[in-house]
Amino acid sequence: MLLSGNNDKQRRMNSSALDCVRTHIASRVIGQRGLVDSMLICLISEGHLLVEGMPGLAKTTAVKALAESIEGDYHRIQFTPDLLPSDLIGTDIYRHEQGEFVFRPGPLFHNILLADEVNRAPAKVQSALLESMGEHQVTVGMKTYQLPKLFMVLATQNPIEQEGTYNLPEAQLDRFLMHVWVDYPNREEELAILKLDGNLQLAAPEPPASLLSQAELFKVREDVARLYLDPKLHDYIVDLVQASRHPEAYDEGLKRWCRFGASPRATIGLARCARARAWLDGDDFVAPHHIQAVAPDVLRHRILLTFEGEAEGITTDQFVKRLLEVVAIP
Repeated sequence: MLLSGNNDKQRRMNSSALDCVRTHIASRVIGQRGLVDSMLICLISEGHLLVEGMPGLAKTTAVKALAESIEGDYHRIQFTPDLLPSDLIGTDIYRHEQGEFVFRPGPLFHNILLADEVNRAPAKVQSALLESMGEHQVTVGMKTYQLPKLFMVLATQNPIEQEGTYNLPEAQLDRFLMHVWVDYPNREEELAILKLDGNLQLAAPEPPASLLSQAELFKVREDVARLYLDPKLHDYIVDLVQASRHPEAYDEGLKRWCRFGASPRATIGLARCARARAWLDGDDFVAPHHIQAVAPDVLRHRILLTFEGEAEGITTDQFVKRLLEVVAIP
């Protein structure tokens, strides 16, 4: 019992440290609860996040507020069509004094990396992110360099501007743990945004009350990884992913909509994100509703619709919603 009490006390301390992060983001961003929760889920699940939405919805502001709340290096890259892979990774510099090449690390070696408007960079630059996001390392020439233990990519993209943009390849999309769609604020939230902007014009924004240390973050990640996930829910997660690949076994109509289903990364991502969702909710175990809560953001970018489905106006969100309806809950 004493051990259990100590664990509960430690968890409360870890949760309190994460509350400081949420509080600081809330002081800079009005509304967007789903975006904030998804950022925190990715942070404590060791994943990367893709944020998509119309211009001016505080995507960059929210990401920057998250980075300001965490102990570590933060770097923002504005992706443009003339960006080069070496602008991300770094390059070998010849030092005359030493008579040899020395590697100068690029922005990828920071703890938190904001890839702003990631779809504006050409394929070579986008592919430079693949190794770092998937394997936590980069290779330059004949040498491989490990990235920091805390490494997170938060990328934003604009869905409406097509000129000068490049669609992210499916292989890179799969590296993102979650893909979040940011919608417009409601009337009350927009009034609060107007008030917040007026206050910021009069005074500089307040810094976070305290920073989430990397040691605290790693303890949170350990807590999340230990959260109980029943074997029956393992089956449920696998059934959801299998249903995305073989929808005809669950609903004949779904087959017309889906060309390719989710990868095994989706299976792993659902389990990790469901644990994180349960932890943020203060629960001691994962329940089916935790899995269903994170499923849209985990599966949205991993499912390719058929031309017939797109012609009918079907979205991946509608497909995932139907999956959650037809796959039995244990």
